[in-house]
Amino acid sequence: MKQLITRTESFLHEWNIAPQCIDMQSACDAFLSEMERGLALQGAGSLAMIPTYTIADATIEPMEKVIVLDAGGTNFRTCVVSFDERLKPSIESFQKRGMPGVHQEVSAKEFFATLADQVEPLIDSSDVIGFCFSYAAKITEDHDGIPLMFSKEIKAPEVVGMPVGKSLLDELAHRGHDVSRKRIAVINDTVATLLAGKVASGDNYYDGYIGFILGTGTNTAYVERNDRIEKLEHSTIGNQIINVESGNYDLALSELDRRFFTGTQQPDIYHFEKMISGAYLGSFSQLVIEEAIAERILSEDFAERFYALHPLDTMRMSNYLEMPHNRSYDLVSCITQEKDATALYMILDAIIARAAKLTAVNLSAAVIKSSCGNNPRYPVCINADGTTFYKTQQLAQYTRQYLTEFLQRKHHRYTQLVHIENSPIIGSAVAGLSL
Repeated sequence: MKQLITRTESFLHEWNIAPQCIDMQSACDAFLSEMERGLALQGAGSLAMIPTYTIADATIEPMEKVIVLDAGGTNFRTCVVSFDERLKPSIESFQKRGMPGVHQEVSAKEFFATLADQVEPLIDSSDVIGFCFSYAAKITEDHDGIPLMFSKEIKAPEVVGMPVGKSLLDELAHRGHDVSRKRIAVINDTVATLLAGKVASGDNYYDGYIGFILGTGTNTAYVERNDRIEKLEHSTIGNQIINVESGNYDLALSELDRRFFTGTQQPDIYHFEKMISGAYLGSFSQLVIEEAIAERILSEDFAERFYALHPLDTMRMSNYLEMPHNRSYDLVSCITQEKDATALYMILDAIIARAAKLTAVNLSAAVIKSSCGNNPRYPVCINADGTTFYKTQQLAQYTRQYLTEFLQRKHHRYTQLVHIENSPIIGSAVAGLSL
């Protein structure tokens, strides 16, 4: 068994899959450098660092209703939201359907028609709309959003470059609705998550706020001083939320990563997302296991059973780590000898630990860039959302461990991870009511 463990560890180090292959200081420095490039010049580097023209200190009126739209990685949600005097949200008329473009390519007309179908029943509920658009988009000063590209395998190329708020209102007007008084705020899901952390902080004392998503895809938002955003045409005092678009960070740690990227819908972009998010961790694990079979880390008996399975997804690879003796799980059913069971566990655990370490690099860079969290009594609130972060075995635990070791003990920056239910919806409501 010792020889097997040594061989498996060598395999993981050879392909830069072992988390020990990542030096957090150099990785964080590189991430921060890319953030600076994105703030200095439009289109520089792989981090868009998109100004949102949204502040984190908005005041909202109790009991005022707002229509909320949430275009996520998989689903499109609609509802009506209001807040009471203590800023406790009330969510009504909630509906959900699949996002257009997930299964097949759609035209711009089909895309906005699908969205309008869901909005129509709510159109008379409010004149303000908060639209959470979970894709890279340039935010205009009038709070519309213009998609730069689609990630998460959404196929709607005609929508790129179109103002999504105006286009949706145009579709509703075409159907006979009076939209002349409608105002719409388009924000990213991480911006919404940051705002939800702010409005739900209650009696807690935080020095700063970060929104973080790790689900189907991944992204980060933080608050930046306006005088540090060099690419702004009109630099002003104060601050605003920056949508980092961290999923597009250009990173490849090994030839296996590069091989994996070539098999995705858009091989040249969103590399960081493809290394840590739920849409990709399972399929990357499939590739690593196939390489381990080729190098005889895993046996021919295992290989025969494994290749009879459907390609892995993130949930099934996580299930093996959660319950490695449960024969109802298909990966467990591939095991005929303990050596394979141990090697498989080590491989999958390393993939998740590496994703967690990269997640901690991302969050550490955002905290350091915000200049907040220097006092342990006033930490930075990181509102982390996404099923991958919380439901993938050990991912959240490993992330907390790396944050403690690097950010707290080495840099004396302090954070508190929180999880606020319905964050994209709550934050979008805040943005809409702030217009």
